[in-house]
Formats: sequence, structure tokens, C-alpha cells
Amino acid sequence: MLKLSLQTLCLLFFLQWFNVAQAVTLQQAYQNHQSDVQVKGRGKVTRILKDDTQGSRHQKFIIKISSGQTILIAHNIDLAPRINAIKKGDIIEFYGEYEWNRKGGVVHWTHHDPRNRHVGGWLRHSGRLYQ
Repeated sequence: MLKLSLQTLCLLFFLQWFNVAQAVTLQQAYQNHQSDVQVKGRGKVTRILKDDTQGSRHQKFIIKISSGQTILIAHNIDLAPRINAIKKGDIIEFYGEYEWNRKGGVVHWTHHDPRNRHVGGWLRHSGRLYQ
């Protein structure tokens, strides 16, 4: 039988709570049709989309968070490195700006702001930070 320390159990509980708390925040933003909301969370990649090459180039993919909501991630690859190794089923952590739409919403600004006028965001995939 696996024995875990109290500290490990507390950490696991906190991480689970944190993931649920983030999902609730995103779910509330979706239900309330909110936009321009800074969010942090994680989800499983359900679909890889073709890069958007019109204007600023964006890598695009859809994730599903723990609440079941799907979110489009639009990652500016003119300002941040592209995640080349991403595939369906991978876990992505994100920090960026949420914009409401009827399909679940979009998270963008997952990169630094070269003009320092906006909060910098990021993506984390397989332990590597992309910003």
C-alpha cells in the first residue's frame, strides 16, 4: 500500500483545488459572457488547428478543462516560440487573457508584451515554458 506524508497529501489536495478553482473561474467567465479576464489554468489538447497566418501569426489548438468546457488557445508565434511537439492528448498549462465566445472562449496573450503595456502570459508544455 502506498503511504503518503501529510505534507504530500496537503499538496495534492491544494493542486486539485487549484485546478477546480481555475475551471470555475473560466466557467464563470464563459457563463457571464466576460472578456478581458486574465486567467490561469490547464487542460488537455483535444484538437490541433491550422496556424492562423493572416496578420500576426498564431498557433491554434483546442483544450478541454476539468469542467468540460473547451477553449481555443491562440498563441502568437511572432512574439513567442511555437510549440512544435504538441499533440492531441497533451496537457497544456496556460496564463493569458480570456475572451468570451459562444463556443467556450479564447485564451490569447500567452506571450510577453514587447511594449510592456499588457500582462505577459505563457504556455507550459512538457515542462517547457513558452512566452
